[in-house]
Amino acid sequence: QVQLVESGGGLVQAGGSLRLSCAASGRTFFSYVMGWFRQAPGKEREFVAAVRWSTSNTYYADSVKGRFTISRDNAKNTVYLEMSSLKPEDTAVYYCAAGQRIFGDSIYTPSAYNYWGQGTQVTVSS
Repeated sequence: QVQLVESGGGLVQAGGSLRLSCAASGRTFFSYVMGWFRQAPGKEREFVAAVRWSTSNTYYADSVKGRFTISRDNAKNTVYLEMSSLKPEDTAVYYCAAGQRIFGDSIYTPSAYNYWGQGTQVTVSS
């Protein structure tokens, strides 16, 4: 059974940094795409970043390019999201997701991912 457990959220001032972690277990994730999504109150869940485990190719939403970095650690089966220059509009619940056979623009779509973590709250104060 696949489990994704996020950690690292919290309260930070605008301009600050946070690192989110997603510990993955239950199978080998070599053929998976690992993604980060976020959802603010009253808004739809939106794509933030993704990494293809086998190639380390990365993908970012325009809103976070240059500020966020996604990476994965094979030995720890963990995916990270390093967030810097945080803005109040980055405030949301951040979710880790995993899926197989995700190609093209599907990588940006929540429905393409089969497994989800419980989410971690990130709050950026102005």
